[in-house]
Amino acid sequence: MARQCLLVASPENPVPHLTEPLAARLATIALGHVEREYPHKPDHVLAAAEDGYAPSTAHPVFFGSFDWHSCVHSHWMLARLLRRFPEMAPASAIRALFHRRLTAEALAGECAYLRAPSARGFERPYGWGWLLALAAELGRHPGEPWASRITPLAEAFARRFEDFLPLATYAVRTGSHGNTAFALLMAADHMGPALVPHARRLFATDRACPAWGEPGGDDFLSPTLTEAALLARLLPPGEFLPWFDAFLPDLVRGQPAVLFEPARVSDRTDGKIAHLDGLNLSRAWCWRRLAAALPQGDARREAMLSAAAVHLDAGLPHVAGHYMGEHWLASFAVLALEG
Repeated sequence: MARQCLLVASPENPVPHLTEPLAARLATIALGHVEREYPHKPDHVLAAAEDGYAPSTAHPVFFGSFDWHSCVHSHWMLARLLRRFPEMAPASAIRALFHRRLTAEALAGECAYLRAPSARGFERPYGWGWLLALAAELGRHPGEPWASRITPLAEAFARRFEDFLPLATYAVRTGSHGNTAFALLMAADHMGPALVPHARRLFATDRACPAWGEPGGDDFLSPTLTEAALLARLLPPGEFLPWFDAFLPDLVRGQPAVLFEPARVSDRTDGKIAHLDGLNLSRAWCWRRLAAALPQGDARREAMLSAAAVHLDAGLPHVAGHYMGEHWLASFAVLALEG
């Protein structure tokens, strides 16, 4: 996937952005796996011998893309790209997929899976956040039935957040699926103000973050930048900006330096190591969001946008090629490109 052919940058926006040809390419990748049932990695508790299942039986909608959460966020990406480029070549195939899969009956089957006591922790919190992001995106397609059909499932996951967050004494600050800040950020369009007190409680006292331990060997998120992106999304500027100054006080001097250097990926056939391509894309996304949250003229913005471009350049060529990355990376490419 050649950057120079499909990405567009300008002096005003030095980070390349999404174009229709690139959107069509990313959509085609996702259409190739959202209904691919195998290989499949389940998040499933066996309470009894009869609890084994075929993926499409337990999850009538989100059975593809290797795992449930990747299938969910691939649907999110398809919905986003369809809204952005409704006349692109794969648009009719996306609409057909949604009409075929996002039926009331199939979504009721997804809800039914959640009612088992053993499913209490199913996809917590990563899949929860992505499902609510998908519901919010489907709500931006007026005239289509998809948003109303997914509402019961979205309400079920919103209730799970509401029940769980008061129990979350501590944030999870890993660079992978357990990350609390990322899940809240993805849920924010759906849940909005309900998340603010929890974000403040868990993160607003953090100061002088050293980004120690980043990147981990299988990270696809930066705990440091994701936390900052969450508070940029949920807090008013008058509260966020002083917090951000104290959270990363040496950013103007390019510190912590580790956040500015893309991760190196040694083996893209290894599913965990391939996560690092996602880290480069998600860092690009966070850098762009954070730069946009700063005032014009802020000395940090240029360095942040440059870091976003470097990370995007490192990650984008690898969204396809091996299924360990191909089943999920395109969604993160869209996050990074849209900033």
